[in-house]
Amino acid sequence: MNNLEVNIKSKNKTYPIYIDNHDISGLKNKILKECNGKNFVVIFNQKVYKLYSKILDFPKDKIFVLKDGEKEKNQKNYLKILDFVLSKKLKREDYIIAIGGGVVGDIAGFAASTYMRGINFIQVPTTLLAMTDSSVGGKVAINTKYGKNLVGAFYQPKAVFINTNFLKSLDLNQYKSGLGEVIKYGFIEKSCNPDSEVNLLNFLNENYEKILNKDSYIMEKLISACVELKIKVVENDEKESGLRKILNYGHTYAHAVEKLTNYTKYTHGECVIEGIKFALNLSVKQNLIDKEYQFLCSDIIQKFNYKPLMTFPAQKYIQIMTTDKKATANHINFILPTQYAQVQEYKFTAEELLNLVQK
Repeated sequence: MNNLEVNIKSKNKTYPIYIDNHDISGLKNKILKECNGKNFVVIFNQKVYKLYSKILDFPKDKIFVLKDGEKEKNQKNYLKILDFVLSKKLKREDYIIAIGGGVVGDIAGFAASTYMRGINFIQVPTTLLAMTDSSVGGKVAINTKYGKNLVGAFYQPKAVFINTNFLKSLDLNQYKSGLGEVIKYGFIEKSCNPDSEVNLLNFLNENYEKILNKDSYIMEKLISACVELKIKVVENDEKESGLRKILNYGHTYAHAVEKLTNYTKYTHGECVIEGIKFALNLSVKQNLIDKEYQFLCSDIIQKFNYKPLMTFPAQKYIQIMTTDKKATANHINFILPTQYAQVQEYKFTAEELLNLVQK
């Protein structure tokens, strides 16, 4: 077991992240021990409920099941969860437990952040994407017709339980979606200001076959490395006022593609990979990096067999970028590579960006 700790100094708040590959049947007791005898409800996504509800064996009257898919992270389901929690008469000292991917973690976390102005919240991520990214750091949100994650909060969990055995039942499509975020960490590692370098790009390059085959030992090391990088960023910048913005590498273009395809055609990780390629091209055009570094990055991406996505008219995706929550009144914000495993924020007007992509 690899136990990590998040320490949000500005709030004098710490919480544990437990990473292991122990039998899933023992997870329920660990979670309930964390709840310390308090009342709770469990929010599952549908697929995880079908696969693991008998193994985990939580009382059925305490379970809310959310349908699968990004489109389910909406206002209607948020209110349904609140109604369910209210019907169980939970108090502020009680717990909402999210078991599933990023969608469940985001919507359950947002419900937890608003129920009685904040109730205890436990994350149990079951996808690689949620394990390495969305379950750590306290970003919770729902989507609206105007865009992704535009209604949300920063709300830290009480604990995170990461069990790599959940990955065994994860289909290749969703597994590679998580790898999109994992690869992102390799490209931003040095900018995370880690206490010690793991040279994640080199690790990805040397172990890509074992990673694609879900090798248990390698995946535990990989997830721990990504989580440690995210912890370092979150501890220094909980609410994305500075350093935490680097975690958005690849996401400005990714969110535009997701909106253009109604969140149904591609996975989040596929879109992030396409966003990284977009950022690499922008950096070359801005002379921030040379083509040699772009080739190195592209070669690592290629090892994980990501197919190119469909292209869109520049005017369409730039218009969506202007409404992104990271945009300002006059500028679209991009995280762009500058050196090996380093990135930095740059701002463009819509006109400047259009001229750059049409070069």
